Amino acid sequence: MGVTEDDVFAFGLSLPRATEGTVRGRRKLYVGRIVFAAMDREGILGVGFPREWRQAAVDSDPDKFQMPTGADLRYQWLYVRMDAIDVPEMQELVLDAWAMCVPKKVMREYAEAMGMAPE
Repeated sequence: MGVTEDDVFAFGLSLPRATEGTVRGRRKLYVGRIVFAAMDREGILGVGFPREWRQAAVDSDPDKFQMPTGADLRYQWLYVRMDAIDVPEMQELVLDAWAMCVPKKVMREYAEAMGMAPE
């Protein structure tokens, strides 16, 4: 169990319109100017996540999920311990975060290309 920063960025950069940037020494994945995943601190991945579902995620598995802190509380954001997830779960979290940022048409095209059911 556990994923690496390289696992996250390899998958994230495979998604349409995704780019990488570094801010204050921390790697981030973007769609345009919107961050959808970022390394927060050693072993912690931040991902876009609906605000209304955050508390339920944390309550369901507090060893895996953590609430954002400080100013990040105002964003649709959730922290995930990378040693508590496997690659398929990381891919699902990053894909969902990416889908929140791209135009629906891009998501539909990606889902069709990957043989996924449209949302």
